[in-house]
Amino acid sequence: MIEELKQFTGSDIVYRNPLFGKFVYTEGVKYLAENAGAYWLIDYVFSNQLDQKIKAEEFQAWKITVKDNNSAVIRVEDGNDNLVKRFKLEFTDFPLKEFTLWFSNNTLLLPGEW
Repeated sequence: MIEELKQFTGSDIVYRNPLFGKFVYTEGVKYLAENAGAYWLIDYVFSNQLDQKIKAEEFQAWKITVKDNNSAVIRVEDGNDNLVKRFKLEFTDFPLKEFTLWFSNNTLLLPGEW
């Protein structure tokens, strides 16, 4: 799946989440959500924009790391490797061991789509 995600290098089309109409996501993120069963991840990023500490960051790097026991850690960083917030997930079926999404200007995107 990583190789397929590398094909997304820009996005003319964005998609709106009906629960979070202010935010959009790109074609690459849509592909990831569909093929990794990860629409929950889009919701997770968008719902946590209510957190004042996260919301204050103009640019956010959302890094998910899945452990062998299917638990995961999601780190929100400021783009300069500075931790903004850390979340623990007791279980996930996210298929990639590590992956990063970017959030900026109310848009969730793959790093290659910047």
